[in-house]
Amino acid sequence: MISFEMPEKIEHAVVLAETIAENMMRPVSRHFDENEHEIPWDYIEFMHTSLKALGGGGLTPSGEKKEKKEKKEGPRIAFQRMAFQTEMLSWGDVGLWLCTPGGGLGAAAVNAAGTDEQKERFLARHRGEKPVFDAFALTEPHAGSAMPAEVRTTAVRDGDEWVLNGEKIFITAGHKALVDSDGFVVVWATIDPKAGRAGVRPFVVEAGTPGCKVTKLEHKLGIRASDTASVVLEDCRIPLENLLGSAEVVKPENKKGFKGAMATFDATRPVVASSALGIARATLERLKEILAEHGVEIRYGLPRSRMTNLEREIVDMEIMLRSTWLLTLKAMWQMDERKPNTLAASMSKVRAGDVVVKITQRAVELLGPLGYSREYLLEKWFRDAKINDLYEGTGQINRLIVARQAGGDSRLMGLAAWFHERSDFYGLSNQESGRDWIRNDGWQHRGALRRPGDSNVSAGHRPQGIDGCGERRRLDLER
Repeated sequence: MISFEMPEKIEHAVVLAETIAENMMRPVSRHFDENEHEIPWDYIEFMHTSLKALGGGGLTPSGEKKEKKEKKEGPRIAFQRMAFQTEMLSWGDVGLWLCTPGGGLGAAAVNAAGTDEQKERFLARHRGEKPVFDAFALTEPHAGSAMPAEVRTTAVRDGDEWVLNGEKIFITAGHKALVDSDGFVVVWATIDPKAGRAGVRPFVVEAGTPGCKVTKLEHKLGIRASDTASVVLEDCRIPLENLLGSAEVVKPENKKGFKGAMATFDATRPVVASSALGIARATLERLKEILAEHGVEIRYGLPRSRMTNLEREIVDMEIMLRSTWLLTLKAMWQMDERKPNTLAASMSKVRAGDVVVKITQRAVELLGPLGYSREYLLEKWFRDAKINDLYEGTGQINRLIVARQAGGDSRLMGLAAWFHERSDFYGLSNQESGRDWIRNDGWQHRGALRRPGDSNVSAGHRPQGIDGCGERRRLDLER
């Protein structure tokens, strides 16, 4: 039987995260939004001490020994637990959540592409006395979404060292990783520019390494408590063993470097979705509180036709929020079960990015001047929301991934065929042969609805896709 109840271990973690969100994050949320680049050390020190006391160095699941122990006690839940914690802390303040020490994108890359020795060597520092940050450097000035195929940063072997040269931009927590703590940045560079993606590899560049310099901090619309840095690498020498994975480029079609980056995103995109949904839930809850303060209660028991427009909008927001949360949990459950989750990871990221922007924007609009003013955090959450549609792969890029993944899924192809067979369900008016039919989007399709291969399809009607029609033109319904 499928159970949707929260496991006890996750429930305890959520209670702790809720306490932190309410008492440490919300009270200072406005302050750190208005004082960009001021580091929230009280929050960072508290989180580092708390996470270390709980036996970990960050929120990101890591360590084979720990996973094996969890397996003995029941199903693996580490990634699902991280989703709940992330959602709760982002409900408190997403900018501060991005300042949580340990277990960032850099740690995720080490977990995805590093050896056991490298995991212990680079991730153990998160369990030290002082808080440590890590970061992930992939984007370059000439290209973002085309990465890692367009990586121009080079790594050349010189004896027992790699020499890195290039520039990386938009590195979340880059300054904290390289300047404010004894952390590291995972830099993606090519060891063979002619090999394309096959030559791209991740390298760990530790704080204090000569030749690695933070050159700029971005001023942003939202998540202003978190730093976003640019880094220049000039003859930056690192040990050979700081390469994650193999240095061998066997064939042009060898895409291990690319797969390493994608494996990282499969783990982190659902985390971003969880964070986005934390902002969306905070917005929706606050919106309902403000409406209640003004005497407006949502009448959930009424048929939709008897609800006010405001009530319908609130209900629609809750549907978007809860359905996207279930999709995100599925992606994280697949991570825990070590199942391929690229499709669910990108779908949850796309959906959550859309939902958080829609909910925060509509909340501001519904409250008018109150929503736009700084009296409430609604306008801040609106600004914080947009980044979720941009980083960790833009919404457009993730839609491409979903299309490619879904195109190879025979079950989805079967679903398309099912829609074809049941055209009425799709809003089609399937009339007699030789007559026009109308789809519910207002487009008129000339010719009968036929399937490819039907014997009575004339030469003048070329079936295209599930519509099975050729020419179409806009129908003037008014006329």
